[in-house]
Parts: sequence; structure tokens; C-alpha cells
Amino acid sequence: MQKPSIPAGTRDFSPEEMAKRNYIFDTIRKVFYRYGFKQIETPAMENLSTLMGKYGEEGDKLLFKMLNSGDFLSKVSDEELLGRNSLKLTNKISEKGLRYDLTVPFARFVVMHRNEITFPFKRFQIQPVWRADRPQKGRYREFYQCDADMVGSNSLLNEVELIQIMDEVYRSFGIRVCIKINNRKILSGIAEIIGEADKITDITVAIDKLDKIGLEKVNEELLAKEISESAIAQLQPIILLSGTNREKLATLKTILQSSETGVKGVEEIETILNKVDLLSIATPLELDLTLARGLNYYTGAIFEVKALDVQIGSITGGGRYDNLTGVFGMPDVSGVGISFGADRIFDVLNQLDLYPEDTTQQTQVLFINFGEKEENFILPILNKLRNTGIRSEIYPEAAKLKKQMGYADNNKIPFVVLAGESEIESGNLTLKNMLTGEQQSVKVDDLFSAFAKLSVL
Repeated sequence: MQKPSIPAGTRDFSPEEMAKRNYIFDTIRKVFYRYGFKQIETPAMENLSTLMGKYGEEGDKLLFKMLNSGDFLSKVSDEELLGRNSLKLTNKISEKGLRYDLTVPFARFVVMHRNEITFPFKRFQIQPVWRADRPQKGRYREFYQCDADMVGSNSLLNEVELIQIMDEVYRSFGIRVCIKINNRKILSGIAEIIGEADKITDITVAIDKLDKIGLEKVNEELLAKEISESAIAQLQPIILLSGTNREKLATLKTILQSSETGVKGVEEIETILNKVDLLSIATPLELDLTLARGLNYYTGAIFEVKALDVQIGSITGGGRYDNLTGVFGMPDVSGVGISFGADRIFDVLNQLDLYPEDTTQQTQVLFINFGEKEENFILPILNKLRNTGIRSEIYPEAAKLKKQMGYADNNKIPFVVLAGESEIESGNLTLKNMLTGEQQSVKVDDLFSAFAKLSVL
């Protein structure tokens, strides 16, 4: 019989792993609530018409498309089948796809629910997304995103708040990170002054890969996109610009002075940095001109977070998008948002062993089962303990004592209560500490206070 398996790029999670993941989700959720965000959810599948064309040509290729239900080939002619035009065929046999991110479905949500929403609208979403990417370390085909977006406001205070949220979340986790920031207007200005304004998308997609494939390969990709050698030469000192954030901005002001768009981008970054200087943000913030966030919908500030102590891709990203809802028939609604990659954060926390001790929320006390009479005596006590917040369980069968103790050991349950015939008669329970092996006799009414003294609560 063939051994069962799961698709490449997906994972199962054990109870212990789920406890860790819930710690991640709960930590991020608490920070989102503190900044006034409200939670929504959208369906796992969207109409392909909603998704296609929003992520650029490369993104479209990574969409998981779903076959229409029923006889999905009924509307396809023999000629079309023999023609093997996959794009044309896909349009006929697939109308839905799994969501690629949470931002485009959110834009669709805003347009559909515009009459119920009060603007500016601050929402967060914690749900899985799917990408038909090549699985590798830190890159999965199914993964969770934790998104926070603000729509209906042009204020750069929103960008400042998102920086505060990133700083607060990673300080809560104890992960050392660097927040990288750039602006698509600066990149557009650069494309303009090197004479390749119409190739802005090709330029940003290429330079966004700088830290992955290196400068030489980036230049090769730019040449392949028919960007002139002189333009590529002009681009080199700009994307490799060094110095402090303020020094980089001063240089950019000079370089981009002939580009209105570029100057606007510099001003926006300067405003954000000025506001951040008023706050006690511990996380380093770096202006990185190679940061492009290859997605087509960004129009202003863009962000990316890199872990400093682990070799992994970005663990948070996002930016300003001024025209995303416009493609759904609702123009002039500006938005800005970030997305925490929960799966990469999970990997980082595992590698650095940064989880709090009681993340697992495991059972704190197990009652040994000696038979039906003892069960009936234990059940009311068990109920009372659960009502007072102690995570408790009873072994479901009167199995051998060794087996029940083994269950407690394997599940790392720190305390066991034995209530046999003699304990019932005396009204004293035996409480065993599984870590030290120590036992003590405790009256039923004193059990709760005994746990309080033992720091079980």
C-alpha cells in the first residue's frame, strides 16, 4: 500500500507546534488591536478575474487555479484542446483560484462593502494564502499571513504607525530585526532620470532580487529586458548608495532634482523618518534603495523586515498602494499595509528557541482512573478545577497504573492526582509531582490552594 503524503511546500503541525503558532498569532493580534485594527476574513478562493493581473506577470504564474466543477471540458472544442494553448484553455476550464495574498481580496472586500465601512478603515486578517512557487527553506506553497491595512487615508502617520507595530511585534518575540524602507516614487524617479521610465516594472523586479542573485545577475536580467547599457551604468551607484539614512536622502535630493515624482518620494521618506525620530523605536530603520517589493500595486513607501540572527528571506513586508481599489471600480482610495509571514517567524523562533516556557498550554494535572466508583468521585472535583482555570483531565479508562503514568510523562503533565479506594475513604488525595517524584497528601477542599502554592495556576 502506498504511504500517504502531503503536497510539496505544505506541512502538518503537531499539537506542540500549533501551540507555538497560536502564540505567534495571539502576539500579533494583541498588537493589532492596540492600534485600533478590526479583524475580518475573506474566502480561501476568489474569482480569477479578481486575482489575475494584480501581481504582475510573474505573480500570475504562481496562482493556484481551480478546475470548474462538473464537466469542465464541456465548453472546450477539440480544436482548442489540440491547440494546447494553456492560457486560453485555463480561461475556459477555471473560473476560481486560491488567494495569492490577503491584500487584493481586502481591496475587493472594501469595494463590495463600501456602504457598510467607516473610512478610514483599519482592518487585520490572519489567514492562509497559496502560491505555486518552488518550495525551499523558508518558502512554502501554503503559508499564513498576518496583515494590517489602513484604507481611506493619505496621511503618512499611517506608515509611522506600521513601523511602530513592526517594532513592537518583534520586540515582543525577542527577535532582532532591521526594518528596511524605500519608496516606489524614488524608484520611478530613478527610472525617469536614466531614461527608462517605461521600464519601471522591469527595473524594480530585477533590483528586488539583488540580495538573492547578486549585482551581476541583476544586470544580466536588466539587459535581457532591453534596458540600455548606459542606463544600467547610471543605475549602479544609485542602487549601491551607502551612508546614513539622512546622507542617502541628501544625495538623492541632488540626483533626483529633475524628477518631480522622485523628489516627492524623497520628501515622503523624510517626513516618515522625522516622525519616527519622535518615538522610542528600538528597531533599526534603514533606507535601502534596492528594496523594490516586486509587486505592481505599490505606489509609495515600501517596507521589509529582515531577521538579523537567522539566514532567511524577509519576514514582514508591505507598503502604500494608492490605486488598488480602482481596478474594482472604486478609484481614489489610498491604502497602506504590512504582512507578517507567520511561517517564517515560526521558523525563526524555533531556530533561536525564543518561545516562552508555557506556550504549549498543556494539561497541568492528570487524575488517575482506578474504576467507575473512583471516576464518579473524581468528576465533580475535576469540574471544579476546570472552572477555576486549571487545565485538568482524567485518564479515560481504568488502565494499568504504569500506562497512565506513561501517558502523563509523554504529554509532559507536571502533576498527577491519585484517588483510589483508600483516598476516597480518608478524604485525602495523593498529589504527585512528576518532575521531582515527590508526593503529598492533600484534602479535597485544599487541592486548589495546593496548586496555587505549586505555581500551577
